[in-house]
Amino acid sequence: MKRNREEEKEEEKNKKKMEIVWQNPTYPAQKEDYIFHNGKRHVRPYYFEFVSHVNKRWEGKTIVDLFAQEFRGRSKDYYVSAVKCGRIQVDGENIPVSYIVKRCQKISHFLHRHEPPVMAWNVAILQNEPDVLTVCKPASVPVHPCGQYRKNTVLGILQAEHGLAPLYPIHRLDRLVSGLLIMTKNPARADIFRQHIEAGLVQKQYVAKVVGVFPEGEQVVDANVDYNAREGRSSALVGIPNGDTALKGKAACTKFTRISTNGTHSIVLCEPVTGRTHQIRVHLQYTGHPIANDMLYLSVNVVGRSTLGTTADRAAALSGSSPATSCENHNEEYKYCNQDLTIDPMCTHCPNLAPNGYDEHEEGLWLHCVRYSGPEWVYECPYPDWASLS
Repeated sequence: MKRNREEEKEEEKNKKKMEIVWQNPTYPAQKEDYIFHNGKRHVRPYYFEFVSHVNKRWEGKTIVDLFAQEFRGRSKDYYVSAVKCGRIQVDGENIPVSYIVKRCQKISHFLHRHEPPVMAWNVAILQNEPDVLTVCKPASVPVHPCGQYRKNTVLGILQAEHGLAPLYPIHRLDRLVSGLLIMTKNPARADIFRQHIEAGLVQKQYVAKVVGVFPEGEQVVDANVDYNAREGRSSALVGIPNGDTALKGKAACTKFTRISTNGTHSIVLCEPVTGRTHQIRVHLQYTGHPIANDMLYLSVNVVGRSTLGTTADRAAALSGSSPATSCENHNEEYKYCNQDLTIDPMCTHCPNLAPNGYDEHEEGLWLHCVRYSGPEWVYECPYPDWASLS
């Protein structure tokens, strides 16, 4: 009888292992979701329901053709199998592979989700006030869910490790940029900050490590920034419009002041007056002193990201330097073990932690936000280690 009870317990334990918990965007990140391995913060793969709705372009297609044409990351055979086993549903119902979708229908794709890893630096809390939270955002970590990232974000990590949610970022930092990030704990306070920003009452300061000896004295770059979404990079444009043809891009202005130099690199204070995509990076390139590990802007003729990617540490390796920052507190609480992971038989990424195609060398830029100030408020972040040229 004792043996039977033990067998029942083991059977129940195995049964629970087989149960799938389908997560959605409202499912909170948990501390145990993270695995730290080789200096990277990984997210334990999990089951997730991706939801979309049939638009005009999709209407009239079979469910398999829709996925094969619009979501090319997986093969048509995979989508056939996913429909047959109910991993792809329409309006919550299983459908045949020949099913033709109709406008506005809800399509669910149930996937074993693998998020890209980020660097294992902590999200350091700087100030925790009743309505405002400021942190030092590590390079490589997105601010909020986007693309393949959901739990491996500043918001996800703060919720999982500190129970801080909901939070409302009042500005954004690119994923590869580190430094000061200001968030509020309620929408009303966020609106006040946004009003200050929209009224031009907020001053922003960044530091960058650039190539060469940057000139002394304040240098002002007033050049339009034209962002090419396909290439993932911006261009700085100056000149006089010809006739009825307006100058491309959006007006942009950045002030630069050299802090120090060692003859090879310079540390530069960057004060963007406007806020355009990659503005500081492309304006520094325009001066002839690009960020020293910025592969995307080290050369005017750099190949697009589809070929080289945006990996910052490739360039850092060429200069013999490391892109580490002052937030370099590696967390070794969790260790990676393949046996700890659920392997999904339909998953196209298993048994790897990272999704296929991830560039494992990507780290961060030598660009760091140090200060935001507005009417009667100032928030600051410590300088990173690379900002010292000694």
